[in-house]
Amino acid sequence: MKKHFFKSKEEVLREFSVTLNGLSKEQVENSKKLYGVNELQEQEKEKAWAIFLSQFKDFLVIILIIAGIISMLTGNIESTIVIFAVIIMNAILGTVQHLKAESSLESLRNMASPKAKVMRDGQKIEIHSKDIVEGDIVYLEAGDIVPADGRVIESFSLMVNESSLTGESESVDKYSEIISEENIPLGDQKNMVFSGSLVTYGRGVIVITAVGMKTELGKIASLIKDTKEKATPLQVSLDNFGKKLSISILILCGVVFVINFYHGVNLLDSILFAVALAVAAIPEALGSIVTIVLAIGTQKMSKENAIIKKLKAVEGLGSVSVICSDKTGTLTQNKMTSKKIYVNEKIINVEDIDLNDNYQKMLLNFGALCSDASSEGGKEIGDPTEVALTNLVRKFNISELELRKEYPRLSEIPFDSDRKLMSTLHKIDEKIYMVTKGALDILLKRVKYIYDSEGIREITEEDIKRIEEVNYEFSNNGLRVLAFTFKNLSKEKALIKEDENDYVFLGLISMIDPPREESKEAVTNCLRAGIKPVMITGDHKVTAVAIAKEIGIFKDGDKALNGIELSAMSDEELHDVIENVSVYARVSPEDKIRIVSAWQSRGKICAMTGDGVNDAPALKKADIGIAMGITGTEVSKDAASMILTDDNFATIIKAVATGRNIYSNIKNSIRFLLSGNMGGILSVFYASLVGLPMPFAPVHLLFINLVTDSLPAIAIGMESGKDDVLEEKPRDINQPILDKNLSLKIMLEGLLIAVFTMIGYYLGFKNGGAKVGSTMAFAILCLGRLFHGFNCRGKNSMLKLGLFSNKYSVLAFLVGTFLLNVILFNQSVGSLFEVAKLTTSQILYIYVLAFIPTIVVQVCRFIKYDLKEK
Repeated sequence: MKKHFFKSKEEVLREFSVTLNGLSKEQVENSKKLYGVNELQEQEKEKAWAIFLSQFKDFLVIILIIAGIISMLTGNIESTIVIFAVIIMNAILGTVQHLKAESSLESLRNMASPKAKVMRDGQKIEIHSKDIVEGDIVYLEAGDIVPADGRVIESFSLMVNESSLTGESESVDKYSEIISEENIPLGDQKNMVFSGSLVTYGRGVIVITAVGMKTELGKIASLIKDTKEKATPLQVSLDNFGKKLSISILILCGVVFVINFYHGVNLLDSILFAVALAVAAIPEALGSIVTIVLAIGTQKMSKENAIIKKLKAVEGLGSVSVICSDKTGTLTQNKMTSKKIYVNEKIINVEDIDLNDNYQKMLLNFGALCSDASSEGGKEIGDPTEVALTNLVRKFNISELELRKEYPRLSEIPFDSDRKLMSTLHKIDEKIYMVTKGALDILLKRVKYIYDSEGIREITEEDIKRIEEVNYEFSNNGLRVLAFTFKNLSKEKALIKEDENDYVFLGLISMIDPPREESKEAVTNCLRAGIKPVMITGDHKVTAVAIAKEIGIFKDGDKALNGIELSAMSDEELHDVIENVSVYARVSPEDKIRIVSAWQSRGKICAMTGDGVNDAPALKKADIGIAMGITGTEVSKDAASMILTDDNFATIIKAVATGRNIYSNIKNSIRFLLSGNMGGILSVFYASLVGLPMPFAPVHLLFINLVTDSLPAIAIGMESGKDDVLEEKPRDINQPILDKNLSLKIMLEGLLIAVFTMIGYYLGFKNGGAKVGSTMAFAILCLGRLFHGFNCRGKNSMLKLGLFSNKYSVLAFLVGTFLLNVILFNQSVGSLFEVAKLTTSQILYIYVLAFIPTIVVQVCRFIKYDLKEK
């Protein structure tokens, strides 16, 4: 990489064989052939039909398709319809989500300036930014978007906002002098400008050093293109679960087929029996239910200022073990605020300022007079540092506008990046004051006197040493410091730069972008939930550490790294120390990806927040990318899976709690589906083993899939969740969704339902034949599953959970029971569902036998959990 900031402007001009008269036509054409046009390369987009077809790659879906085809060939049209309807609905949902997702590079392309002013063949002309080439001489002024990366040749108070690249909102002064340090981060390359950044003040001339994909913006585009999104723990878990379940079902169906064929059942009926078992076993509604539960979660989160772009990110949030957060605006208020002042040899907190003290009042008044910002009617206009000065006087009911009217500006020397000073002239109490504010290191060289309790006297080495100590103390606590000086002039005059000397030192005002009020509590909750918060910022290390300490991110023994230190480390070294690093400062987009990758290599689920273009690759790489809704660029929002509409770290913690509860609900829904299906599987398998007629007709399975699967499972997914969910540690990503504990519960509960289903089958078979037995088995399985929906709402009994605390569960039960009763009692409808007419005592048996498994489960819950919690 050519480090143009390390070269003089003459060397850079020579490198591109160009003068201030610009390139010739021939040079432009040669440059285009060598380096191409100034555009970002777009990724080839996947076709909608290809995305749709890719939805059918899932192993569980393939098994369902095979089952549907066999079911159709054997004449079971009802089963075929329900299987293919569910499969197609899921594929359409998946396709729509995918098409909405990725448009990051398009947003990057739109950041390029449409027009640029260049010098070619000695003439200044305006061209389209894509026609810019390396070596072009480009003229910039306030309001322009920088069209490509360039080395500053001339600067006239040029200031550029690079927040989209560095993450820091304050404009950067640009100058043409060489930078002697060879390895410095992007934010400190003051003699370079970068594509996509905004000129906020002054004007300048640059020579283009990189175009298109070679610019810093282009490098980010490459990172986005090359960065692959990581599957969420739920995706991984469901994929593994689907494969294992499908293989188990295939084996079971094969065994059933062989047993039936062995018992003398003909080939076609044996196939039909095996297919019926597959349809009963496979939770066709699982994909839809997970999608619906996640969608409900997104609605809840949107009310809490978190917009979810990718559904599975809802659950991923619940697994997060590390949150890498931007500082400015997310953990802080993104608003400079005065913190302490130093005047008359005293350090004073802003809250303790006394306007009866002449020194303090003079410092505050000079701060408001020597600035251009205003803060009227809640509307703040101007540079953030100057806004802090006007807000400081307003804190004491002084209007900066009234102050400026009383002591009008007679003359001024505006701030520029070379001097790092601003001077204004005012008539105060019949005296002419020249007030100057700026960087302490610059002003101290121009100070001759000091104003303290002895009056105005010559400044001594001891005074200077004390002032520098205070400045160091302020800076070491992350405070930004402005120095204030003044001098009396004998008469009113137009100020010139030569007047900026022989000053009287008055004092210092320090300021900071303070933490949000809720940040400290949010970080405490984060740590309580077993999540490590990490600050990543474009600001300086000292400032970042000071804020991190204040809100509880940086603890004793923690480390802080800047971009240069991070670049010097190998991936192995970073992997070894990453758990102890709480703050990263002045980092590049590549650094952010390395940080995320290092956490992921340690088996952690990593969330990353960001608002700038520079954050987009890391947002995409992270398990959960979180963009800022207020300050975020479109690029960062496109790359993220979640957007914070309030830019608030505390909102992430709320979303984590919601994500954990949603995962718990999904797990409970899976428990309900599989234990119910297990009841059906064991019933069919038992009938097959002992040579009984099949207990369920295909149309029975259709009803079970549509009514007793979907409605209660969705209702379980809408459970409000636990209040103490943040007390738990993040879930281990290697833990399968169907662990041994859950599998055992599913088997036992399924066995319980199957036992009473087959008792009902025998009672019906004995007193009315196969059709009555089948009807009773079908009704008990349906009703038993509807009752079982209440068991799956949580680990406690209904006495603790409350029957009506989830009204959707009650509604699902009532709807399911009503539809089942319509089939049982209405003969015309019942004939469609192949059910026999039952006696009153048989109906009573159905309700009693269906309810017993739930009574058993509820008693066990009460003994195991409720009594212990008391």
